[in-house]
Amino acid sequence: MKLKHAIFYSLVLVMSLGSNRWANATLAGTAATIDTDRQALKAVHRATTPHTGYTVQEIASDAVAVREYLSISGVVFAVSWAGNVQPDLTQLFGSYWAEYSAAEQKVAREFGHRRRHVATNNIVVETWGHMRNLRGLAYVPSLVPPGVSIGKIQQSETATRIP
Repeated sequence: MKLKHAIFYSLVLVMSLGSNRWANATLAGTAATIDTDRQALKAVHRATTPHTGYTVQEIASDAVAVREYLSISGVVFAVSWAGNVQPDLTQLFGSYWAEYSAAEQKVAREFGHRRRHVATNNIVVETWGHMRNLRGLAYVPSLVPPGVSIGKIQQSETATRIP
């Protein structure tokens, strides 16, 4: 009887690890950081969508939906968000947060403009929208897989409706 329980729990463990293989990770992190962003954002897994050259993981809370773009090798090369609030970018950007924050402070705000573009040598961040409809896309150009078009991702993010 104990052997059956051991086998059962081993199978449950293997299945749970396997189902989280493509769970969400911080920008430039790997899929091995399983569920870190989802837990930090108090969100639930919404969808996994395979594309040619990458996979999109989507998590959502009541206020925001976040998509994380993973290369075939399991590295997060881009993140996007849409919702009533902006998610915790320190969580999503990981080690790129300090670089982005410093660059963002140097970009002058233009009144009347709702779109903002901040680019450094390592990260590109675009934000747009208005109150209760905030959107953004961040990516690391050096991590974008060959053959994947950031322009195509930008277009799909612009057309996406808020949850």
